[in-house]
Amino acid sequence: MASTKQRQAARKNIRKAISAAKRKRTIAHMPKKTRTALGKQAAAVRNRNRTGGSSPHTRNELMKIAARRGLRGRSKMGRAELARALGVR
Repeated sequence: MASTKQRQAARKNIRKAISAAKRKRTIAHMPKKTRTALGKQAAAVRNRNRTGGSSPHTRNELMKIAARRGLRGRSKMGRAELARALGVR
């Protein structure tokens, strides 16, 4: 769970990115501080999606496996539940 400061920093960086895009600047031309912050936020999101459970798979990947196996009730399950039900490591 992100703290209030982290959410505020993310909003600030997103606003910076939007305003830069409106001025037709690419990410490469943004200030280094902003590029670094955006990259770190993206990495954190990727890392959060891949860790914190018994499975290295995303929920979408697990849903595809569950559909192939015909697992009932899969649409109501979260990622951890799907991983447990499928026995995926």
